Amino acid sequence: MAFRTLVTKKSVRSSFGQIRALQTTAFTLPDLDYDYGALEPAISGEIMKLHHQKHHQTYVTNYNKALEQLDAAVSKSDSASIAKLHSALIFNGGGHINHSIFWKNLAPATKGGGEPPKGSFGGAIDSQFGTLEALVQKMNAEGAALQGSGWVWLGLDKELKRLVVETTANQDPLVSNGANLVPLLGIDVWEHAYYLQYKNVRPDYLKNIWKVINWKFAGEVYEKECPST
Repeated sequence: MAFRTLVTKKSVRSSFGQIRALQTTAFTLPDLDYDYGALEPAISGEIMKLHHQKHHQTYVTNYNKALEQLDAAVSKSDSASIAKLHSALIFNGGGHINHSIFWKNLAPATKGGGEPPKGSFGGAIDSQFGTLEALVQKMNAEGAALQGSGWVWLGLDKELKRLVVETTANQDPLVSNGANLVPLLGIDVWEHAYYLQYKNVRPDYLKNIWKVINWKFAGEVYEKECPST
């Protein structure tokens, strides 16, 4: 995956206040696999540049800051400060994780963007949703209906080996909905993802983004997590 995994070593004694963090990594903004203007006209270059350089970078910066504060609080066994950092870690860490997946879920038409899924992944979509168009309609409907800011996801339930459509609020990552859910495809429905181009008409954004969806990447994740037998 494009995003780096947080590595945290802990020793736990008799209480939460005695947790000691021994090591954490720093996170960086991932590069895109395409130019900012490569997704036009579906997504403007201006939006992509702001979304990546400003919004995603802010999540990364604030996530690293929160991790530094967490490290300091843990070293002091300061349980109150650790608890207060929970929302900042979820919001900014989730923002980093979600956007790192989102960039991989997009591709210019010249690099396969919009090409329908193939293989066992495409078969699973047809089997569970009837058609690809039915899945797209379902995700569009749930994304448009999501109140406030958040994400609409196509995920894999590893335990049941089934595809699921879910929404998450704000920057909550899909994994917070269940330990067995693996994100395959996420669409950002925060206003910053579309407002400069589509104003307040979120359904138009959702309609057009499929022209640059990278089904190949989602299929690769699916095959890795649910290999054909």
